[in-house]
Parts: sequence; structure tokens; C-alpha cells
Amino acid sequence: MKWLIPIIMFWQLLLASGQDETSYERIEILTASSADHSRSTEWKPGEGLALEVSGMEWMADGRLAICIRKGEVWLLSGVLSGKPEDVSYQLFASGLHEPLGLMRDGKDLLVCQRGEVTRLRDRDGDGVADRYLTECDGWNVSGNYHAYAYGPQRDGKGNVWVTLNVGMGKLANNNIGWRGWGGLIGEDGGFVPQSFGMRSPCGLGANRSGDVFFSDQQGTWIPATPIYHLREGVFYGNQESVGTLKSEGAPFQMAMPKANQPYPTALKSSERFVPPAVWLPYNKMGRSATDIERIEGKGKFGPFDGQFLVGEFTNAAINRVFLEKVNGQYQGACFPFLEEFPSAVFRMKFAPDGSLMVGLTNRGCSSLGVRAYGLVRVLGTGETPFAIKEMRAKPDGFELEFTKKLAKEGLIKAFEMSSFTYQYSSRYGGDEIETRQHKISAVEVAVDRKTVRLRVEAMRPLYVHELRTKGIRSVDGEELTHPKAWYNLNMIPEE
Repeated sequence: MKWLIPIIMFWQLLLASGQDETSYERIEILTASSADHSRSTEWKPGEGLALEVSGMEWMADGRLAICIRKGEVWLLSGVLSGKPEDVSYQLFASGLHEPLGLMRDGKDLLVCQRGEVTRLRDRDGDGVADRYLTECDGWNVSGNYHAYAYGPQRDGKGNVWVTLNVGMGKLANNNIGWRGWGGLIGEDGGFVPQSFGMRSPCGLGANRSGDVFFSDQQGTWIPATPIYHLREGVFYGNQESVGTLKSEGAPFQMAMPKANQPYPTALKSSERFVPPAVWLPYNKMGRSATDIERIEGKGKFGPFDGQFLVGEFTNAAINRVFLEKVNGQYQGACFPFLEEFPSAVFRMKFAPDGSLMVGLTNRGCSSLGVRAYGLVRVLGTGETPFAIKEMRAKPDGFELEFTKKLAKEGLIKAFEMSSFTYQYSSRYGGDEIETRQHKISAVEVAVDRKTVRLRVEAMRPLYVHELRTKGIRSVDGEELTHPKAWYNLNMIPEE
């Protein structure tokens, strides 16, 4: 087989939001383009591959497996060498129906396509799958464009999760087949529903404790972009699939919370209705969240190990999320991170060397990117960005940890805070409501000059608390890369 020779470009962008462009370097991997490229495996130099990345996984031999929206899985060699002549592509599987996720299971690959999770097996070791085995099915499959399936994602107990998009428009029927549900792959290969109320649960990722989280997207019943803890027995807010509670096998029953009331009130009205761990406020933090990837670079990707990166489709960006547990429930803060990718950020995967592979595709919607698809590798340069590393809730305020020591000047008046919530309703998206300014009564700087305690008056549980900073500099005179953060205060800690 002849290899397709990719074009590799190096570039660094000055980000509009002020992200320190010296902290991360980007390497773009693009295939040569051709409008009428062949679909056979006999590729020739110059023929194109529409690299609409919809899933990524590292194989045991160091190759990067990529599935693309048009139904193929490719194995990429040499992507970490940095040399264009070292990158090669091999077609591993084809004929799939819009695969949107990959996971390695032993020597096999599990791929989530529209109608099932499929086990791809290469028995003779020639680099081409020769067995396509049904691993899991049992949900409604229709001609509705938005009836996607996402995953698979393994949790810390060994369970494998799948999430299902609701159908939208005239062809949608969300009252059958577990649309809008998240569930497990059962021992018999069936889909086992666990929780529902999802709209477009596009990305899944697990934290260090093995708990799984998913991103949803703003739209009907979803006023802004949420990151939820995926677990059994709960409702996430979208009522479009409420009819499935009548299905045989529904794991629980519940009454729906009333619409057209503030989110905190609606949450309190239903025992199973749970808040997001984090809200990503609309426009301020993007519009359409995608993949979730945990940072585990042993410091090679900055001082953020253990935190989440969340892909952003419309704004072609990546955001960062810090989570903590308060009274047994997850909550935390979100921060902008990297912007101005050449296409919508759809999938992410850390490489063994600590760099981040970012898969791009504009299919199905539009983004601020200038290309339709692509693959970008992001590397830490060794320069630490000056940023808020963590934001923790305290009984009387918040504690901020910075990545670098702070200058002494101007800290007393450097912080402002407000809070807001959303309206719970069936409308598409929603504005911030019930906004209130909060007085910061004290600013206390720790001896290490990296930690700051803010005493905040009249904090409100179940409200998003927006932190704004101004004039903060490091001891070396650097400005903060991102001067704002948003903390979703589900519960105020008792101590």
C-alpha cells in the first residue's frame, strides 16, 4: 500500500483573549486535498483524506487510531515525530455509520456508530479489521439527522457508558428507544438505561476517581452549556424524552419539574433533577461543548494535571474545568484556555509524550474556524502560563490558587464578583437572570503569594458566581492570561 503524504505546518497564534502564546506550540497535520479522491486502500501521494475526526485512541504499538464522520477508521503512524515524511495512514475499517467515538479494549477497538457499539478485531495482525462484531445495541435508530450515539467510555468500576442524542425536527420520535438517555453496555450486549434528560451529550470523560462526566449543548430545555456527572437514577433537565419513562425497562419513574421558573427553584422541586457540576456560560465560555479529556501530562502540559479540558465546537476553542466535591456532590470552576483553532474542536486525546492531539470537524454546524476539518497537535513549551490554577469554594467565599507568585501591588481592589442563574424552560437557550453583585469584604494573601482567600458576602447556592479580576500581575510583571472565571456553587461548604 502506498502512503498518503500529509502536509504539516507549524504556527503560533496570538490569542485574542490574551493567552500566553509561548506556553503552547501547535503543529497542524493536514492531508493533501483532492475533490475526487479514491475510496480504495490504494492511496497515492497527493490524494486527499477528509480528516473529519470524530474519535481518537492510542493503540498498544504507538499508532493513533482515528475514526472519521464518513464511516472509516484509520491508523496513523509517526504523528509524534514532527517530520512530515514520517507520518503514514492505513485504513483499518470502513462502512460504518457516522462513528463518534473510539475506545481500545485489549487488542480490539470499540467504535460507537449510529446503530450500535461495534468491536473491531484484527485477527491476523495485518493492520486491517477482519471482524465487525456487535458489542451493544438496543436503542432507537431512525433517519433523524441528530439521532447520534456517543462513547464508549469506561468508568472506574469497569462499566462502559454510551450516551444518546435526542432526535430533532419532524422525523424525531424521542418517546421510544432511550433517546436522551445514558446507559451501560449490559452483559448480554443490550443497552441498559441509567439516567435521562440529555439533549446532545457529545463528549464523555472520566476523572481520577473513575467518575464519568458528559458535556451537553445549549438548546431546548438547556439554557447554557453544562458539564454533568454521569450516574444512575437522575434527570438532567431535558423533557423531550419524558415519554420513555413509560417504556418497559425504565429504571425509575418521576414527575417532571414545572417549567418557567428559576433553575434553583426547579431543582428543589424534584428529587432526581440534578444541577450540572459546572455551567459554561453562553458566549463567555463558548456555545457548544464537545469532548472531555483529563490532563495527565506530568507537568508537560502545564500545572493542570487532573483537571479537564473541554472542547468547544462553535468558537473553535478549548476550555479548562476544575472540579471538587462538596458534601458528596461535584461542583467547580471553568476557565478559557486555548482559542483560534482552524476548525471546530470535536475530539481530544493526550499522547504518551504529554502532547495533546486535537481532532477537528465542522460537519453538521459552523464554527469560527476557517477550515472544514483537520488534526492539530498541541505541545507544552515548558513555559508556565500565568493563570488561576484552581478556584475552591469556602464557607465564606472562595480560595484562588495561581500558577505563579503574585506581585504585592493592587490586590486589595483587584477582585469583583457577581452571581446569576438561568430560567428553566423549554425555550432554546436562555439569558442570565437574577444577577446580583457581591461585596468582597476581605482579600487575604498567603505567605507563598500564590494563594488568595476572598471573603464574599451573601453567596447563593445553586447560582453561578462570576469572578472578574483587574490589574493582577505576577512578580515578574506578567498579566493574567484569562482575567475571569465562573464557579457553579451547588453547595456552600460547611467548613
